[in-house]
Formats: sequence, structure tokens, C-alpha cells
Amino acid sequence: MKTISLSEHEVRAAVSMREAIDAVRRGFAGLARGEFEMPTRTALRDGRFLVMSAHHRPTRSAMVKTLSVNFDRAPAITGTVVWSTLDRLDHLIADAGAVTTLRTGAAVGVATDLLAAPDADRLTLIGTGGQAPDQVRAVHTVRPLRRLTVVGTTEERARSLADTLRAELDGTEIRVGTDPASAVGDAHIVCCATSATSPLFPASALPAQVHVNAIGAFRPTMRELPDELLADSTVIIDELGAVLEESGEIIHALRAGALSQDDLTELGTALTSAPAGHGKRTVFKSVGVAMQDWTIARLLADKFLG
Repeated sequence: MKTISLSEHEVRAAVSMREAIDAVRRGFAGLARGEFEMPTRTALRDGRFLVMSAHHRPTRSAMVKTLSVNFDRAPAITGTVVWSTLDRLDHLIADAGAVTTLRTGAAVGVATDLLAAPDADRLTLIGTGGQAPDQVRAVHTVRPLRRLTVVGTTEERARSLADTLRAELDGTEIRVGTDPASAVGDAHIVCCATSATSPLFPASALPAQVHVNAIGAFRPTMRELPDELLADSTVIIDELGAVLEESGEIIHALRAGALSQDDLTELGTALTSAPAGHGKRTVFKSVGVAMQDWTIARLLADKFLG
């Protein structure tokens, strides 16, 4: 029996964003087929401590992730991911922060590839925390960017992230700002990765055709998008049970009558059948589900356990 333990650097070195996107895409398709046993995650102290688990029936393998979330420290997400299978004694343990940001970015890559216009090449990123870089990497993987606008709470934070990403985005024009509403006006794609508790911009600030990813709000008390945007968009979610339990945007829009559950299409379903749209705007709302962590853990297990 052996146990492999992987650091953040080792996770990053082992799995490319393209590999992660392809694996998460297969995972969402498998979720739609009923391949996963996946309880709703346990959230303690209003989401500051999280426990997530997923069992993949065809491979008799499972993943359990435990983490803590504190936006007042860096990194905000710390913890462990443990992968195991009934068919062998070996285990793999990986840094939860790296797995979480990678799989969240990958889900955005899958959704953006499906929903954004084929020629979309202008991204506005709102948020400069630990999730933000992989949002850009994922979008750039499926829609090579001609322009990136980074919006932070301060220009210094936005510029710092822009400088970090510059080396990875050769030939991309990079701008920075502090006002989300003015920064989304001519975007083709918008990524929201914040801890906001109220909408970041009005729906009227967006162009008529745009794809919006929202991954920051993962508790009912958090909210990045306005009801008006959700009411006027094709809305794709990661998993119905999860968003009804945890997504502040979806819960608020349902209570306000801006949405009904029939308006929500899970990403796994949308990958095989085009969702019915309300207009030219599309939204992907994700709170993150354990299947995504399993897909990255499975990639790592294949590479390190053989």
C-alpha cells in the first residue's frame, strides 16, 4: 500500500488546463447519466468549512475533500483532497486549493466553450482573488483572448493580477479597472469571481449578446448577478440540488419570480441537448460540485498511482 501526497506545485505541474477542461466535461456528462453518487456538501460556519464527496460507480472510486475558506488570508482556500478506490490499497492526497481553483476554472471552460460565441475574444474578469487566474486560463484555452480587462476593488490589486497573467497571454491587450459596470459594456465574456453579497453590475450595463460565468457566490448569503440578467438569459447551472441549496443568485431570483426551476438547465444536460434560450445572453452559474474535484483527483491518480 502506498499513499502519494501532492503539493499545490505538483498538482499544477501535473494537470494542464486543457486536460482539466476535457476531464470536467466528461464528468458533467457522466453526472447527467447518473454515474455519480454525490451528496450535497456539508457547510459549517456559513461555508467557512466545507466537506464534499463523490463516488463514481463505474470505476468504484471515490473522492473526499475537506477545506476551510477565509477571504482575509492568502490563500483563501486550504485543505486536502483524498482519492481512493475499492480495487486497490493505494491512496492519493492532493492540495485542495489547487484542485478547487483548477476544477472551477475547468467548469467555466466547459460552459464558455458551449455557450460563448465562437469568435468571442474580449473577457472582463471581476475579482482578483485565488480563483481569478484560472478563470482567465480556462476561457483563454477555449476562446483565445484578444483583450482582457481585470476589475478589482483597487487598481493596485487589478494591476498585480494583470502583471501575473501577462506572461501567459502573449499578444493579448490587458486593461485594468475598478468599476464593474463600465468594464462589462463591450465584453464578449464576463467572469465573476468575488465574495460579493449584492449584484456587481446592473443587467443594463451588459451588451445585448454576452456570456457570463458566475462562480464566486457559493452560499445563500452571497450574490453576484442581478435578477434582471437571469430573467433575460439562458441559465445553465452545475447541478440543480446544489444551486437550490447554495446559490444566492438563483435562490433570490426564484423567490422574486424572475426565474422558475424550469428555466434552469444542468450543464451535463446542455452538453447533449441545446437548452431553450430566452435571448442572446447566456449565464453559467456554478457553486461547485464534488464530481469536479473527483475528475481532477482521477487525473492525478492515473498519473501518480498508475
